[in-house]
Amino acid sequence: MNVELWMWTSVIGLILVMLLIDLFAHRKAHEIAVKEAAIWSAFWVATGVAFGVLIWNYFGAEFGQQYFAGFLIEKSLAVDNVFIWAIIFASFAVPRKYQHRVLFLGVLGALVFRGIFIAAGSVIIESFAWVLYLFAAFLIFTGIQMLRKRSEHSDPSKSKFFRWFSRIVPSTNEYHGQKLFIRKNGALIATPLLMVLVLIEFTDIIFAVDSIPAIFAVTSEPFLVFTANAFAILGLRAMYFLLADMMHRFVYLKLGLALVLIWVGIKMGLHDIVKIPTPISLGVIIAILAVAIIASFRVTRVSGDNKPEAVKVGE
Repeated sequence: MNVELWMWTSVIGLILVMLLIDLFAHRKAHEIAVKEAAIWSAFWVATGVAFGVLIWNYFGAEFGQQYFAGFLIEKSLAVDNVFIWAIIFASFAVPRKYQHRVLFLGVLGALVFRGIFIAAGSVIIESFAWVLYLFAAFLIFTGIQMLRKRSEHSDPSKSKFFRWFSRIVPSTNEYHGQKLFIRKNGALIATPLLMVLVLIEFTDIIFAVDSIPAIFAVTSEPFLVFTANAFAILGLRAMYFLLADMMHRFVYLKLGLALVLIWVGIKMGLHDIVKIPTPISLGVIIAILAVAIIASFRVTRVSGDNKPEAVKVGE
């Protein structure tokens, strides 16, 4: 795949323009309603799909399929981010009207960190092909661990990292609008929003350790890995506001995500023995996720009063 410099600069420029449009559209703090979240979710998904169509037409069907497989993997694994974000916002009682700004900054940081990880991963794989087997083993191990702990969701605010960060960064207990810092008695003091932002960035780095190797399982092209990541991540904020109040219904989704990780790990581990065509790999991923989502909605609809309690976000 021959990707010229102008393609990289054009994509990065497009991403920056879309971020500026999003920032302008949400320049005033307000609660994101479900309708607004649905419109923005549709916009971001359509943007990612449209870019995939461009890849398909310009580079051919094989690379187009690889992009869509990576996009779907990242989009599905990102749902776990939504669970954790809901827990973080609930732990800090973040008012809903301030949540979008925090997530905007979090996504901006995620793009930077993932770009670094993808560049490093590409260099390592290019230099040491056997690293793919380590990635494969890690993905299978992570999938098995997710199966074993699929009903658990850790609270990042109780992590050692957060306790360490809280000790070295003085902060207030009150929110001051969308400010991350305030001046108090001449000193610069962090607000709780900074703590929330740091935790969101920290958890995204942890999740990237799973998702980036998973995309390398379906494509070794850095351009496709980055763009699939970027266009999937851009829609995460809208996805959060769309799904946060109904996360209790996705009871089997984590099971599905675990199976996806195991599947792509197996595919990566067998790449020198059996070449699994991208359409088959993509079809398996779609089938796993579809079954998990449909089964989740069926069981929560039938269970009625016995359904798990929804994760509440800050009012």
